[in-house]
Amino acid sequence: MVGMGIDNFDDIDIFRVLASLHEGVVISDISGKIVFCNDNQGKIDDFSREGAIGRKITDLYQLTDRTSPTMRCLASGEPIINETIVYRTRLGRVSNIISNTFPLYKGKGKKLIGAITFSKDYQHLEQIMFPDTKTSHKIRKGNGTRFVFKDIIASDPEMLNAIRIAKMASDSPSAIMISGETGTGKELFAQAIHNHSHRKKKPFIPINCAAIPENLLEGILFGTSKGSFTGAIDKRGLFEQANRGTIFLDELDSMPQTLQAKLLRVVQEKKVRKLGSLIEIDLDVKILSSISKPPLKIIQTGTLRMDLFYRMGVVSILLPPLRERKKGFSRLVQHFISKYNHALGERVEGISPKVSELFDHYKWPGNVRELEHIIEAAMNMVGGRVTIKLAHLPLHIFNFAGKNNTPSDLHSSLFEAQAINEKEMICKALEHSRGNAAKAARSLGVSPQSFHYKMKKYQINRNSFSDQAIV
Repeated sequence: MVGMGIDNFDDIDIFRVLASLHEGVVISDISGKIVFCNDNQGKIDDFSREGAIGRKITDLYQLTDRTSPTMRCLASGEPIINETIVYRTRLGRVSNIISNTFPLYKGKGKKLIGAITFSKDYQHLEQIMFPDTKTSHKIRKGNGTRFVFKDIIASDPEMLNAIRIAKMASDSPSAIMISGETGTGKELFAQAIHNHSHRKKKPFIPINCAAIPENLLEGILFGTSKGSFTGAIDKRGLFEQANRGTIFLDELDSMPQTLQAKLLRVVQEKKVRKLGSLIEIDLDVKILSSISKPPLKIIQTGTLRMDLFYRMGVVSILLPPLRERKKGFSRLVQHFISKYNHALGERVEGISPKVSELFDHYKWPGNVRELEHIIEAAMNMVGGRVTIKLAHLPLHIFNFAGKNNTPSDLHSSLFEAQAINEKEMICKALEHSRGNAAKAARSLGVSPQSFHYKMKKYQINRNSFSDQAIV
């Protein structure tokens, strides 16, 4: 096994088991440097195992000591359970995972030597949960989309107006630019526009302009001709593949300026020419694009050419952030509760007043995508209850809400909720271990000393779990 500092761990054979897990697995040492990761983690995060080992967590991911579950676990010596994380991989792709991180101890003194993280990809989980569904969440045969306008949950005026504009412009040959923060549903809108048009039986081709290296993006968009550069082959570009259909250029403002000029010509002339070729191919393509910052700011900073902006933004659709969608917020919450009731076999009816108050004050940096992940994470913790309470929420919402963003009484409740959550985890571990504290501590990845301290703190009697098990 290739690794740095791997001899700190007790049983090397366990790595063969970890390597074969369907979950992503990362083990780091006490400083946060990666000493092991399996291939599935590499698939989630777009890196090779060899390229990850020896690098620090915060260097490999766009995370900080505060936002990284691993670094927080190493700092506290406590597990981080069912935390949802949204971040970009090194290739620019947005990755959405649910993470469980446990501290690793060694020796009689239970010295902290590192942490292990198990990650599940949300997209993979959705495929598992809805393998045969015939709803709009299934990939539509032949055109590569999942969503139509009826999938958009909206009752606030701004979103209803955005839907109205999108429907009206869907059959127009004019380009449409969708602007909105990360997680507001820009690709959902793009797919819905395609499926509302006469092009719906033709391909929908999306590409994240930020995810492709600059030296490859031109060939991917416009195609290559054999001999145009070493190793080049005749290959159709995405514009040609989208002919008579729709192409969606996500994060258009991240495209290099030199390529923006070439894109402008394609849009104006409605023709594309492969790299190394003199032949122009006529195009009939609906062009959709997205930006995540206000258009004026992007133009002022020079990241998007003004002439390209006018060509790409003939029709402009602005998606409001979730914090401004107060009127439709409760509908979104109930929609996700209903979705995960079905997926997880729960019977949740709603959220508590305290959760509602927290949601009202929370800034929702991840917007609708973050709300869905928080609801899903909470419903994994409800344990048959009908109401989502503060104790069921993932810990990151407490950290991100902050004392300055919540009323004092609610802020106090957040700390109470964390304590309740911790107490429930200890009780569940004792139930599974039939009251065996040492076994329960191991299952949570904490030291026996820390576990006994927590039992004393919360006045938990392990013998009561042993009696329950016998009965």
